[in-house]
This record gives sequence, C-alpha cells and structure tokens, in this order.
Amino acid sequence: MRTVLFSSLEAGSSAFSTSGAKVAFDRFDRDGPVVLVSAGSGVRLEGGGRLPVLVRTTLLGAALGGYQFVRPWGVVTVMAGPELSAEMLTGTGGAVMLPLRGGVRLHGEVWARPTESTLATATVILGSARGDAWARLSWGYALFGAYLGPEAAAYLDHTGYRKWSVGFHATDYALGGYRFRLSAGCQFEGQADGHTRPGPYLGLAIWNAL
Repeated sequence: MRTVLFSSLEAGSSAFSTSGAKVAFDRFDRDGPVVLVSAGSGVRLEGGGRLPVLVRTTLLGAALGGYQFVRPWGVVTVMAGPELSAEMLTGTGGAVMLPLRGGVRLHGEVWARPTESTLATATVILGSARGDAWARLSWGYALFGAYLGPEAAAYLDHTGYRKWSVGFHATDYALGGYRFRLSAGCQFEGQADGHTRPGPYLGLAIWNAL
C-alpha cells in the first residue's frame, strides 16, 4: 500500500469538509518520506454577539511533505509545506471576497496501539495562511469491528474564533474495502471575548488504501 485517499466532513452549527491523498514513497508499513495533498471548504456563522450576522465561507488547500516513523507500537508522521486560503464574508450588505492568502502549514500525527485491543490518536495542525491551529485527541477500545471511545478537539484562528468539542467516536470500521470513522458529541464555539454557543456535532471520515 502506497496511497491513501481520504475524505472527511464535520458538521454542526459550522461545517468543514476535506478531501485529498497521502502517498508514501515506499510503503506505509515502513519508515520513509510521505506527501499529503488536500483541499477543503467550510462555512460558519459569526459576529453580532449572541446573534451571528455574518457567514464566513472558506476554501483551503495544502501540499505537504514529510517523514513517517513506523514503530511496533504505532506510527508518527511529521509534515510541512505551503498552503493557500480564500475567504468570503456574506452579510446583510452583500458579499465581500477577502484577499487570497498564502502561508506554511505544519502537520503532526500519531496513531498508536498501546495494547493489542486499544488505539490512541493525536493530530496537531498549524497554519500561517489563516493564523489557525487545530488539534484532536482520541482513545478507543476494539469492539464490534471498530475502536470505540472518547475524543476531544479544539480550533482557533486569527479572527478570534474559538471552537472546542468533546464526544465519542468509532474508528477503523471496515466495509467494502473502505474504512470509516464516525463521531458525535457536543461542541462550543464563539469569539474569544464573546458568548459561546453550545450545540451538537457529527463527523464522518472515509479512507481507502491503494
């Protein structure tokens, strides 16, 4: 296996989807260089204190290169590369397209199996194009064909927007050559100096190794 195609969607009061491919120069079960190319889009409500009055639409793309370290207990991957971001603000006065911004993205992730029946994951992504940071932690126990357990995630960016969530996930469920991750829980979002809105979220990720 040298290539993994993936797509994910997280939806709540805000939504973001990403698709792309991760390619290993050799194989994913060996140490070696890797490349990750992705494109995503999102939409969220913001502004106006307790009552959001703006819709922010975001397009984001990145091409990263790095290295993966395969150990008996799991895999650690570190990557970096350029990213581009385009945003549009829509309100009662119409729509405004913000300038295209470029920057550098750093991406690190760990998929570890502390025991034969458990899976722990950690992902951190930092981007300078939007001045944002995203992180997710999860733990799961092998049950009913997947790893089931809790997860937590947090996101922030240069606009002052903040979001964090806690929930439960089912990861690595296999069906017809594809693998899935389902998650659900409660998220809290808002501005750093304003009201935080609670609400439910749902997440779905699909990947296929070639």
